[in-house]
Amino acid sequence: MTNGANDVLNVAINGSIARLTITRPEKRNAVSDTLMAALEAFFANPPEGVRVVILAGEGGHFSAGLDLAEHVARNAADTMRHSRNWHRIMDMIQYGGLPVISLLKGAVIGGGLELASATHIRIADETAFFQLPEGRRGIFVGGGASVRIGRILGADRMIEMMLTGRKYNAEDGLRLGLTHYVCDSEEAADAKAIELANTVAENAQLSNYVMIQALSRIEDMAKTDGLFTESLCAALTQTSEDAQEGLKAFLEKRAPNFK
Repeated sequence: MTNGANDVLNVAINGSIARLTITRPEKRNAVSDTLMAALEAFFANPPEGVRVVILAGEGGHFSAGLDLAEHVARNAADTMRHSRNWHRIMDMIQYGGLPVISLLKGAVIGGGLELASATHIRIADETAFFQLPEGRRGIFVGGGASVRIGRILGADRMIEMMLTGRKYNAEDGLRLGLTHYVCDSEEAADAKAIELANTVAENAQLSNYVMIQALSRIEDMAKTDGLFTESLCAALTQTSEDAQEGLKAFLEKRAPNFK
C-alpha cells in the first residue's frame, strides 16, 4: 500500500484500488476550493494501475457541503466562473474513466451531495442524511446538482427539497436513488465498498470506461441518436481482446482474465 496526503485529501493505494479520504473532520468535511483542486489533481493524473476509486470522509460525515466560512463575495461573472470550474472538476470525477464508489455517512449536504452524485456507486450507512439547504441560505446550487441530482430525483421532488430544506434519511435516499446500498454500520458499508471495488476492478477496463462515458450521455440524446451510440459502443467492446477472453472463459466455465 502507498499513501499520499495533503491538508484536505488523503490518498491510499492498495493494489488496483485507490482510497481518497476527505480529511476535514473539524469542518464536517465541507467542500472547499482547496479540496476541489486536490480532487482535480488526482483525477487528472491517477496513479498507474488504479482501476477503481473509493471516496470517503474522515470522522462522522461524508461532507456537509460548501464551506461557508470560505465563501467570498463575488460578482456575477466571477460566481459563474467559479461554478463552471466546479462543474469541470465534477465532470472529471464522473467521466475520468475510473469507476468511483462513494461511502456516505452523516451529513451528505449541498456540495457534498453534488460530489456524491458525480460518483458511480453510492453506499450509505444508517447515519447518512441528505439535504439541499441552499434555499434556506438565499443561494442556488452551483456544483451540478440541478443536472445530476435533478435526474435522480426529478425536478418536482428536487424543487420541494430545495424550497423546504427537507432532510432525507438513509432509507429515504435508497428509495429515491440518492444511494444504491444502505448498510447497518460504517464497518459494513466499508466492507461492501471494498467488495464492490474488487468486483468492478475485475471487469474489462474498456467495458468499464465505455459504461462510464456512454450511458449518462445517451440519456441526453434523442432516441435514434442514443441507439446509434449504443451500437458504436457495442462494436467497440464486442470486438476487443477482452470480449474474446470473456467468451472463452464462459465456455470454459472459469473466471475471465482481462488485461
